[in-house]
Amino acid sequence: MEMKPVTGTHIPQMNNYTKEKSPDAYMPDANSGANPKRITEELNKMSELNKSMVTYQKDYEFNLSKEELARRINKEYMTTKKMLAGDSNEYTSLAEGDKKALKHLVRAAYILEEINFKLDNHHNLAFRDFLNREIAKDNETAKLTRVLFDAQKGVCAIDTESNKINLAKGVTEKLGKGLYPEDLSVEEFHSIIKKMIEEGKIDEVRTILNQRSVVERDGEILKGTDYIDKYKSEFEAMAAELEKAAKYSTNPDFNEFLELQAKALRTADPMLDAYADKKWAELQDTPLEFTITRENYSDEMTQTVIENKELMDLLSKYDIKPVSKDMLGGRVGIVNKKGTDAILKVKEYLPLMAKNMPFNNEYEQNISPDKDSKQTMVDVDLVAVTGDVGEYRGGITLAENLPNDDKLSLTIGGGRRNVYHRQIRLITSEDAKQKLQKRLDAILNKEQHKYYNDEADHWFTVGHENGHSLGPNKNREALGKYQSIIEENKADMVSLAMLDVLTENRLYTPEQHEQIIVTFAADNMLKSKPVLSQAHRVRTVMQNYFFLKHGAIEISKDGILTVNIDKMVPTARKMLEEIVRVQIDADFDKAEKYVLNNFVWTDEMETVANKLKEVSKTLNGKVEAPLAMELLEAE
Repeated sequence: MEMKPVTGTHIPQMNNYTKEKSPDAYMPDANSGANPKRITEELNKMSELNKSMVTYQKDYEFNLSKEELARRINKEYMTTKKMLAGDSNEYTSLAEGDKKALKHLVRAAYILEEINFKLDNHHNLAFRDFLNREIAKDNETAKLTRVLFDAQKGVCAIDTESNKINLAKGVTEKLGKGLYPEDLSVEEFHSIIKKMIEEGKIDEVRTILNQRSVVERDGEILKGTDYIDKYKSEFEAMAAELEKAAKYSTNPDFNEFLELQAKALRTADPMLDAYADKKWAELQDTPLEFTITRENYSDEMTQTVIENKELMDLLSKYDIKPVSKDMLGGRVGIVNKKGTDAILKVKEYLPLMAKNMPFNNEYEQNISPDKDSKQTMVDVDLVAVTGDVGEYRGGITLAENLPNDDKLSLTIGGGRRNVYHRQIRLITSEDAKQKLQKRLDAILNKEQHKYYNDEADHWFTVGHENGHSLGPNKNREALGKYQSIIEENKADMVSLAMLDVLTENRLYTPEQHEQIIVTFAADNMLKSKPVLSQAHRVRTVMQNYFFLKHGAIEISKDGILTVNIDKMVPTARKMLEEIVRVQIDADFDKAEKYVLNNFVWTDEMETVANKLKEVSKTLNGKVEAPLAMELLEAE
């Protein structure tokens, strides 16, 4: 990913080379992408969600023309990531009990997607309902729009060239997503919080500014409701599916986790999530994977409070720390043992990496140099990715390291868990390989093609994800809107800066050392300048500028990249030291200065971007989940 957030990390994939499936029909069939209308019908049947559903009858105007929509969903412009099929060996080899459990896990994941639609944008469900009505009238524009809506999972998104894609006229993405009132301005938000504090409504303000609440107007003030209470019937239905899965699954540890997670979905108590997270992070040898991802990179409204020094001073008197709100995603998969065994080799090196972190005597790390690492790792064949983790918005998640540092499980002795997404990263088709070669021919010095290895991107990602467990983990919220950018930047630089020591200690061969460096540099080139809210891409620009400035990479006038291999690791180490110092200081102004000083889009970057656009027309992407669709519709 090189495209999504984080501390738990989303690593959205910016460069996608997988072969696209030609859209022979506008609407997905039973073996292709998720059809939300059919999914919703199934969910209503199985969990009686219809009792709490709202009937939407709002009409909208289409924002994109039929021609533009047809272009964007054409196979040349829309890449496809295909999850496991029903006849895959990974699925057919499962024990019967695990197959039955998988059906209920998939259903739970799609219920979660319905909840996240609401958290993401106030108009998502109403607009989808509008599309369904128009499609019933045989409206061709609605059919085309529905394909893009399903792909990006929402009415508002961003494409691979950082263009904002709004499918309905007058509907735009808000700082507070669907988590705050749509008409709430930053100024009014701050004013109301201040007023509530002055009136002694301290607990109410604490609820408004935590990561679990949905905020609504309550007369002249605001009211925060824990999302478990706000969407109680949906979470109850999820819990029921997890409990059913636990009756069939063959792994006792996994079943214990499912039961703990189900309990947390029934009662609005963050500590219940902590117990479930703690158990989840201990899972290592299980056939199945199920995750509720909770990451808070998208809520920009809560972050604005940190920039208001007067308000922050007032909040500090009551020990209230604003924490951006979580979006929710679901992941269902089958653990790949061979891939997992390969990834686990890095675990024994984590204490060595912790020891080599800059200024490590000034903070406590999640990984200790002298203790057993509380970190599990699995490589997963994906069945379904839903909600936040499955949104294809400029990219899609390659891997995640969870829980994030704001979660309670880390305060009760819990560890962290890395999950890697095989179907997102693998490049297997000849078409995909040809696209990759065209990219390299366009931008990379031909003498360095021999160092490029697409598997090296996976090795680098493993280092990135483990990098999230290293370094300072306190007071990150003080960095406000720059928190995610800096954390993602740190994780990348950990992966790169540790290459020498890991090669010396024989995790990597000298050849792999060079491959990781060149592959990283080549993959880091972007098709366009990102906007500041795109944490993963902003950090990429910062890195490219830093490496250019220090001579670790060079870009010719005609846009050809040459990597100075010997300078890359020392330069990454220098950048890592600067990043860690910013995190230790936990000062918003220092973070802002650091980001803005390095977020510089140069003429060289623009030249490369234009060449990339010539060889890659991809603007959007989608996920197809054939096995998930079969399981969702099964009796």
